[in-house]
Amino acid sequence: MNKASLRRRVAPRRNLVVILLVVLIAGGCGGPYAQSAMQPASETAQQLQDLFAGIFWWAVAVFVIVEGALVLTVLKFRARRGQDQSHPPKHVHGNTIIELAWTLAPAVVLVMIAVPTIATIWEVDRPTTDPDALVVEVVGHQWWWEFRYPELGIVTANEFHIPVGQTIDLRLTSADVIHSFWIPRLAGKRDVVPGRENFLWFAADSVGTFIGQCAEFCGLSHALMKLEVVVDPPAVFEDWVTQQGIPAGFLDAGDPLAALAKQGENVFMRAGCIACHRIDGTPAQGVLGPDLSHVGSRRTIAAGILENTPPNMERWLQDPVSIKPGALMPNLQLAEQDVRSLAAYLSSLQ
Repeated sequence: MNKASLRRRVAPRRNLVVILLVVLIAGGCGGPYAQSAMQPASETAQQLQDLFAGIFWWAVAVFVIVEGALVLTVLKFRARRGQDQSHPPKHVHGNTIIELAWTLAPAVVLVMIAVPTIATIWEVDRPTTDPDALVVEVVGHQWWWEFRYPELGIVTANEFHIPVGQTIDLRLTSADVIHSFWIPRLAGKRDVVPGRENFLWFAADSVGTFIGQCAEFCGLSHALMKLEVVVDPPAVFEDWVTQQGIPAGFLDAGDPLAALAKQGENVFMRAGCIACHRIDGTPAQGVLGPDLSHVGSRRTIAAGILENTPPNMERWLQDPVSIKPGALMPNLQLAEQDVRSLAAYLSSLQ
């Protein structure tokens, strides 16, 4: 095989490699990504991002120097056409200056990385000293999150509201196995351990909805254990607190779904739902499952898996395990009409 034909065979493969690299690089430049830690929305998250950026640029410098030396060596000392290759190159052993350089340089780099790393860890891992911090108790369950506001008397699930600019003091524990609480744009990860209370604090600096999820494998539906943090302006947060403190009422008699929702309440009370769930102002006071007092006002259901709409609520009620494998909520084998009325009732709990 001559050189020309060999080049013709190699060229398409080289082009394919180049195309694949371009596609991979372009894919990494997409976005926006809802769970990207590189778009911090709190001072705590900004500190973590600054630390990452500093370490990244040190890594780039090391890569450029090491790979540059390697490429330079390969190019400079490669075998050349017509060169006498009957004798191996002269072996050189020992160079005090180079050996000192490659020993001291990594030590300097490690110090430059270690100092900001330790300083950041001390800052983000200490308890908050803000006397006006809002305390929120977080309880991890398989596979959903419970949020309690002990100072406000509010309990909710999978979605919690906070005011912008105020320090939030999270107290984290688990009801079953080890989880890990993570809202990438607001704070770092924190283990959620049964029988132990960990803490995490931050103050969101912008209004919006921020996505988080469990970051520690905790069973079959670990990847489906999501959460949402809704950061409100102070006035809007106060309105939300007021709304959460009032038991959800029935739909107006003129609402076409009022009669259906009333039937759904009866289904809820007789189908065994009250054994696990709580609805404020009703006999349902269960604590094993999510608090449903205002479930109709939440953006999602099933821990962030489904948009909160009546059709999705019906899907969840018909067969929870088909949506979230391993879910502890059983299939109650409800009739189609009961499912429709129960979905209407839960959706009415605003």
